[in-house]
Amino acid sequence: MAAAQQLAGHEKDLGGGFRVRRLLPAARRRSVGPFVFFDHFGPVTEEPQANHDVRPHPHIGLATVTYLFEGAMMHRDSLGTEQLIEPGAINWMTAGSGIVHSERKPDHLRTQPYVNHGLQLWVALPAEKEEIGASFVHTPAQAIPEVRADGALVRVLVGEAFGVRSPVEPASPTVYLDIALPQGGAFGLPPLAPELAVYPIAGVLSLDGEPMPPQQMLVLAPGAAARIEAAGPARLVVVGGETVGPRFMYWNFVSSRQDRILQASADWEAGRFGRVPGESEFIPLPPTRFTPPEPMS
Repeated sequence: MAAAQQLAGHEKDLGGGFRVRRLLPAARRRSVGPFVFFDHFGPVTEEPQANHDVRPHPHIGLATVTYLFEGAMMHRDSLGTEQLIEPGAINWMTAGSGIVHSERKPDHLRTQPYVNHGLQLWVALPAEKEEIGASFVHTPAQAIPEVRADGALVRVLVGEAFGVRSPVEPASPTVYLDIALPQGGAFGLPPLAPELAVYPIAGVLSLDGEPMPPQQMLVLAPGAAARIEAAGPARLVVVGGETVGPRFMYWNFVSSRQDRILQASADWEAGRFGRVPGESEFIPLPPTRFTPPEPMS
């Protein structure tokens, strides 16, 4: 069997009852390729009275990758970006030397219920790019290439697969695929990257003839190909790429250097990060301070 490791993840409340399933980082594995953070939220019905807005907060040393299956959110950042995030688009925010952003319920949805469902991922930036200038790039859904692979419809969100390449420019070799299978559909997943993992979003799936546990990540053996089959209509994502090496991680900060995380923490407390135009709120630094652990690998 191609799967070498199974990650069960855990439920986490981000505040106000907004719960996510966090697969990375895990105690048994800290990253897959450049991906150091993997949150799956929903599908959940957002009621008008619910307030799951994420107030302004900082990042360094990483890029956030936001992808929705359903719903919408409004992204604002300290660069002055204001972008409505909708299903099928890739939103790549490079934090680099530092950025602040918020994610809120769009105004046009505040008075009605709607379903929110998506993934929030982080990739660690290579050491030589950790301190580059911040940026935000929105790639609309219609610009993401789709390809048929055996019985699957593959959206190549980031990287290259099955002969097509995404227009999204990653910071290092990265693979991110959204794959839909019909009932009875099957396809072969080649070893697209040195590190690769699969995660079922919906439906009943098997990998090399073995059932894939729902909402658990299967990390594939290096160089292994896999055959994925669906008992009914199903959806999964594939993530991976080349590792960028060990990283330290505290709150919203990722770095190859402990001192950089300490500096970012001090800068946020002192108000030295930029501000998001039109925002007056912010998330304070957690009371539990960074204590240098072993680096993530």
